[in-house]
Amino acid sequence: MNHTHRLVYIALLTALSLALYLLEGLIPMPFLAPGAKLGLANLITVLALYTLPRWQDAAAILMLRILLASLFGGGPTVMLYSLIGGLQSLVIMVILQHTGLFSPLGVSSAGGFVHNLGQLLTATLLSAHAGLLVYLPILGPCGLATGFLIGYTVQQILTKIQNWPSLTMAKEK
Repeated sequence: MNHTHRLVYIALLTALSLALYLLEGLIPMPFLAPGAKLGLANLITVLALYTLPRWQDAAAILMLRILLASLFGGGPTVMLYSLIGGLQSLVIMVILQHTGLFSPLGVSSAGGFVHNLGQLLTATLLSAHAGLLVYLPILGPCGLATGFLIGYTVQQILTKIQNWPSLTMAKEK
């Protein structure tokens, strides 16, 4: 994958990630904690981890999506929570992926759980109200479940695109 091809691929994944984030905002989630989401945009982050040669490329996609989503209406509070949850999730996913012991299912499931945990801890620290942690038994399993579904989807996508020459070359470097 040459430099130009990689940049175009990153731009396309960023746009797709932002589109999924905006689409997800249209899905009502009345049964969960306030502000809870499915994390559909994370599908792109996990896909980037497995199709781009460097984890920093996935981090760039994540950061660009969070910045653009915040500019399109999320605001600074949404950006703060998204950055904290997203970066913590990315760190654990990169670590687990690099061990070679986990498939996209496990990597994404852990990422979903850590994302929710990070956001809850942040809310608890900012509000100085430990009662917010009462949402962990709800959001923790939800993060695992949605992470599992996202990981499953990524696994299915990877089987479909594994023979694409440009992506095959990306992993060889």
